[in-house]
Amino acid sequence: MNRRIEVTYVVRCPAAEIDSRATALAIEQSVEMPLSAITDSAVLEEIVGRVERIAPAGDGCFTVTIGLADATIGTDAGQLLSMLFGNSSLHDDVVLSDVDVPAATAAAFGGPHHGIAGFRERIGAPGRALTATTLKPQGLSARALAALAEQFAEGGIDLIKDDHGIADQPAAPFAERVPRIAESMRAAGSRSGRTTLYVPNLSGDLDRMRTQVACARAAGVRAVMVAPMVAGFATVHTLVAECPDILFVAHPALGGASRIAPPLLFGKLFRLIGADAVVYPNYGGRFGWTAETCRALAAAARTPWHGLAPSLPVPAGGMTRARVPELLEVYGADTMLLIGGALLDTKDDLVAATADLVAAVHRHDYMK
Repeated sequence: MNRRIEVTYVVRCPAAEIDSRATALAIEQSVEMPLSAITDSAVLEEIVGRVERIAPAGDGCFTVTIGLADATIGTDAGQLLSMLFGNSSLHDDVVLSDVDVPAATAAAFGGPHHGIAGFRERIGAPGRALTATTLKPQGLSARALAALAEQFAEGGIDLIKDDHGIADQPAAPFAERVPRIAESMRAAGSRSGRTTLYVPNLSGDLDRMRTQVACARAAGVRAVMVAPMVAGFATVHTLVAECPDILFVAHPALGGASRIAPPLLFGKLFRLIGADAVVYPNYGGRFGWTAETCRALAAAARTPWHGLAPSLPVPAGGMTRARVPELLEVYGADTMLLIGGALLDTKDDLVAATADLVAAVHRHDYMK
């Protein structure tokens, strides 16, 4: 029996035209040709997309749910994205809103190897929210980045990641930067007795990323960051499958160009292809997202879903120490607060500012 993936779109359309528009959408996202030209009955019955539901969504829009055959996707993460929204992303009146896949499809993609529990285990923090920061700006030498990382680690931060703008660049080549920063982490940890994870940013094509993962492993690093919308879904899914010992942090770069609802893209689809943690723009920061969107995204990343491990939500983007109590009330303990620029702006007080952030998170009463 052919299983169906239920895909929901928000379509801007006059009410008198929504039935025909929904049918056209189902055809566009499945066979992309006139049904009258199809003579194979199995294709007509099993492969052609079908309209499952249409409902008003307000402001001249409708939600349209299409059933797509999961046989057209298999376990190809790139094909998944193409079938969900490939051609229809070119229509400016359509937004990809939600997806529900059969349990067997979710199991075939696999989801995260580690998820929230993996970060807690590596860091040694079983019950509280986690803390993170970012190495920046790009253009600093590997030595300078390592010195910054060591100060963050001395302040007790749980995780330090490369800025997504830091790649394999002349100022700080990956093969030099990663071992140097990893050594700084070990030096700080030996003094404090705490564990801080370093997460280098992967860049380039799949072969180059494989080489970078090997370099990270050789340096004792077991976590990496990658931007699925830049690298490609299939590339990320392949790396996750090949590297079951590695924690994968997904960066949201280019995600805003997709017209895919953020809770779906970052919370569900990144999770489906194996993101153990998902960085996203927090409300009230630099990017204008609403609190409702951010809460829905965090819920999508953590809610039980066909047995997949939950991804760790990592709100970021213009965050400050002063907002820690508010954000922990919103997100709870199963989250990682990422504060980068606000800490770096303290300059000579970087260790103390980091320690203050860490203390604020550790003091929070999650039983309120």
